[in-house]
Amino acid sequence: MDLRTVFIDMDRGADMALELFALATDDGLETAVILSLFSDARADDGDVLPLGQTDRRGWWGDAFPVAPGDRFGSRLWLLRASKQLQQSLNEAKQYAEEALAWMIKDGVARQVQVETFIPRNEVMGMIVRIYRPDGSVTPIRFETLWSAT
Repeated sequence: MDLRTVFIDMDRGADMALELFALATDDGLETAVILSLFSDARADDGDVLPLGQTDRRGWWGDAFPVAPGDRFGSRLWLLRASKQLQQSLNEAKQYAEEALAWMIKDGVARQVQVETFIPRNEVMGMIVRIYRPDGSVTPIRFETLWSAT
């Protein structure tokens, strides 16, 4: 069991969940997805940084990967100021799948499916479906990744 992490939004990030005045726990799957998606991976050399930024971010531990090419987090942060276009949805899907690929490689999931959508004007959302080796499917929905308000 892990401490349960809940995602709030891109501005406020994530926090530990409380249950009856104590920290809540879960099987770790949702927490693993939240940490994988909403921790900032280092931007690739060819990535365009958001306007006014020069920091390529990332986790220092990625400089010493256990397996070649391993890196922690996602590049979703690059889309923070993106316009509400299909291209932005496609990039968010790609970045999320990239960040969650370790789950398949490590045997946590048979398949990871990501769907991005626009639930309302100026808001991006995402549904992540984790297909477990036991045949179960865990959907995790994020309604407000980015919002102009």
